[in-house]
Amino acid sequence: ALPADIAVCAAAVADWRPETTAPEKIKKSDRTPTLKLVENPDILSAIAHGKPRPRLVIGFAAETEKLAANAVEKRGKKGCDWLMANDVSGGAVFGSDKNRIDLVSVHGIESWPELSKLEVGARLVARIADALKDTP
Repeated sequence: ALPADIAVCAAAVADWRPETTAPEKIKKSDRTPTLKLVENPDILSAIAHGKPRPRLVIGFAAETEKLAANAVEKRGKKGCDWLMANDVSGGAVFGSDKNRIDLVSVHGIESWPELSKLEVGARLVARIADALKDTP
């Protein structure tokens, strides 16, 4: 609920959903059913571009290629202040306690070393506190 000082949007609900839902079980037949998808609302973008807007909006991006380029583009498109990007192409992020983050901001890209996910969270909280320490 807004207003808020900070918004941390850690994961997308889902980028896509079925356009229609079946009122009952879809039975097997001779033909494969067609599934048409529609885009879900973009919560991060809505918050970042909304009025009122939190003073600090942070998003996350799981990327499989061109991590830096895609993260910079996504931060601009979404309108967030910081984007926490990580490469998930190797599959080692999901189900693991370790993660490597690139924090993307208007000032550039800051690459963090491999940390536990708890350490990533603690480091992010410290950065948030530092960023907001001089604001009323």
